[in-house]
Amino acid sequence: MANLQIKNVEDDLYEEIKKLASAENRSVSQQVLFLVKEYLAKRKHLTATKSPAQVLLDLSGSWGDDKHAEHIVKEIKSARKSSRKLEKGF
Repeated sequence: MANLQIKNVEDDLYEEIKKLASAENRSVSQQVLFLVKEYLAKRKHLTATKSPAQVLLDLSGSWGDDKHAEHIVKEIKSARKSSRKLEKGF
């Protein structure tokens, strides 16, 4: 098993880790190892999760059709129904 030495840790950070370790019945080394493992697990999960933008892009896809644009527009317009409901406004 490898050893890791961390130098130049700010006193405030070290004290915070020391308090956490004490509250969770761990040594400072065990606490740091726990925090690193926890961070890496969360990071792995977050990178595996798609962003909302990526989900939207996956859903949108692309249009595949052999028809010309003018023909598609004519089909859409001919499928519309005329309605007189809003002729006088709201």
